Amino acid sequence: MKPQSIHGVILLDKPEGISSQTAVTIVKRVFHAEKAGHTGTLDPMATGLLPVCLGEATKYSQDLLDADKTYLATIKFGEKTTTGDAEGEVIETRDANFDVTDSVQLEKKLAEALEKFTGVIEQIPPMYSALKRDGKPLYEYARAGEVLERQARTITIYSLKWVSVNWPVAQLQVACSKGTYVRTLAEDIGEFFACGAHLIGLRREQVGHLTLSHGVTLDVVKEEANNEVAKAAYLLPVDALVQELNSLKLSDEEADRLRLGQRVPVSKSGSEEELMRIYRGSIEPCNFMGTADWRKGVLHPRRLMAQAVEVMNLNN
Repeated sequence: MKPQSIHGVILLDKPEGISSQTAVTIVKRVFHAEKAGHTGTLDPMATGLLPVCLGEATKYSQDLLDADKTYLATIKFGEKTTTGDAEGEVIETRDANFDVTDSVQLEKKLAEALEKFTGVIEQIPPMYSALKRDGKPLYEYARAGEVLERQARTITIYSLKWVSVNWPVAQLQVACSKGTYVRTLAEDIGEFFACGAHLIGLRREQVGHLTLSHGVTLDVVKEEANNEVAKAAYLLPVDALVQELNSLKLSDEEADRLRLGQRVPVSKSGSEEELMRIYRGSIEPCNFMGTADWRKGVLHPRRLMAQAVEVMNLNN
């Protein structure tokens, strides 16, 4: 079938064992979409929320790359691996620096870890990462046995919560800023306990304001490949990606001027500067125009939808 102009977002619950790009390719093929992308890579081992953007929605994927995220990390203490997760080889085994069989000591140490690693912290990116050095990702150097010096980066851990603990395995919920490596966080907590640690599971629960509550599995996507009604039910409109922004509706005249790239004087209450989601007339998904910066009474276009796709459905 010829590729179609499909525009929207799928909140995919990515399964374990495939790359994010493979998942995107499958969704793109099912929807016969012309263009597709995602809002931030999940490792093959990881599962959970992977927003897949189709068509015009890809314009807004970058905004979610910068969004805060929430994960459920399953950590195994006492073992350190080459990669920081279960895909690597165990290179060291150690005992903790406290009596893990003493429930009082264990609870105290777990609480201390939460306090130590919550807030603004410094984190050194792992060698097994997609960060590039001289045009080559770090994991390629790591696979060749090279270890390069990396600069520590400032990240924010908004909250940590032990969900379950059955030593040496524990589940930790992590709410964090962009650029956080949960593998590194697990390793650092392992070093705090003096026993080492690595991830044996990772599930992303939230990206920005988007959650798994409206997620759909890849199996369902495949099963409903020929069911247009079912597909439309879980294809969210493009403006679902920017619901955290305040909205602003324009008259037809104002909307036409903004679409031409012109600055539009618009009165509104609130801050002097704000990124807004913009609608023509009523605030409905079919009237979504894109995003614009409101600065001191003037609206400046930021990312606008193509006029031909203001009304989006599977029959475009």
